[in-house]
Amino acid sequence: MFEDLLEALVQIDMLLASFAGGAFGASIGALPAFVFTGLLVIAGEVAAIVHPDAAVITDEVAFGPPFSPAISFGGGAAAVAYAVRRGYVETSFDYHAAKDVTYALGTKPDVLAVGGAFGVLGFWLTELSVTAGMPYDPIAMGVVVSALFHRLVLGYSVIGTVRGRVLDMGPYDRGERRDSSRRTTDGGLSRVESAADRSRSDSSPAADSSRFVVEPWLPHQYRWGHVGAIGVVGGLLGAYIGVVSGSAFLAFGISAATLVFACCGVERIPVTHHITFPASTAALAAVLGPNAVAGPPVPYNETALLAGSHSLEVALVVGLAVGVACALFGELFQRVFYAHGDTHVDPPAAAIVFGTLMIAVGYALGVFPTTVWIPFF
Repeated sequence: MFEDLLEALVQIDMLLASFAGGAFGASIGALPAFVFTGLLVIAGEVAAIVHPDAAVITDEVAFGPPFSPAISFGGGAAAVAYAVRRGYVETSFDYHAAKDVTYALGTKPDVLAVGGAFGVLGFWLTELSVTAGMPYDPIAMGVVVSALFHRLVLGYSVIGTVRGRVLDMGPYDRGERRDSSRRTTDGGLSRVESAADRSRSDSSPAADSSRFVVEPWLPHQYRWGHVGAIGVVGGLLGAYIGVVSGSAFLAFGISAATLVFACCGVERIPVTHHITFPASTAALAAVLGPNAVAGPPVPYNETALLAGSHSLEVALVVGLAVGVACALFGELFQRVFYAHGDTHVDPPAAAIVFGTLMIAVGYALGVFPTTVWIPFF
């Protein structure tokens, strides 16, 4: 396995393409690059229904070096964190400027180099998981690890400064800000935020006393009830789209493409790809026969792979359960790694890792007859 891994990691063509993908993600912004991932997944999956060879659009473009989230999104997120350190970023973003993944960084050579370097890292992280046959989405894991790595390399705290209880979003509800004279709560005891606390935050234009005590990843999507509700909706839609199209990825593409509205400043756009994607995969895992293998999408009413032991209704219930679980896990992750920190660590990617690992565990326990596309050692 070591030889296979080494061979995968030193593919010159893939390294060059991944560098370019990461640099391009930095130039146009991490989230806009991810929108292109979604659009290309839609194009690739629809085209593959017509002609199986068209699956290359999904496999090698959307999830390959040009727009793999581990490469283009990861490179863009790292590059904006670097650009803030260098004083390049001027933004009206409500949180720390290094969290603004919509920000396009243009053509500065050093910024492009950082984006490219993290694009290569994203490729390596993905290949490491694939070669090891790890039972989760390797691209999503690459996004998570890359973000934690850029925090370490660029001098940001991995979690940030926790002012109060780590999971408590109450200070945001109350509009509390990091004013030097404001008292915050820590385990029921009040204290004045110290200069040492403030010094651990970056001194960028957005990192000042006007910042909120905690910064929820999505101001309209962090209350547990709201998160659970969108989990139900996204889980049902993802399951339905996955089964009737035969594609585990089409719902992901649709969810990712909706984020173009977030890039355009439309308020309250929900983020759902971490809900619809695992739900689609779980629904297919529930209805596909044990000999099914990953391949071009095959519509539900035409495939001979459907065992018939589970109905579409059962698939919808499975998708709903997985969608809610992933939505709640994403919120839990953001409260630990995003809300207190200064750069973007992606809750949806962490939720996709969780959801796909959950499906693989279900397969190991005999709950599902297949993992669909998820590697299993």
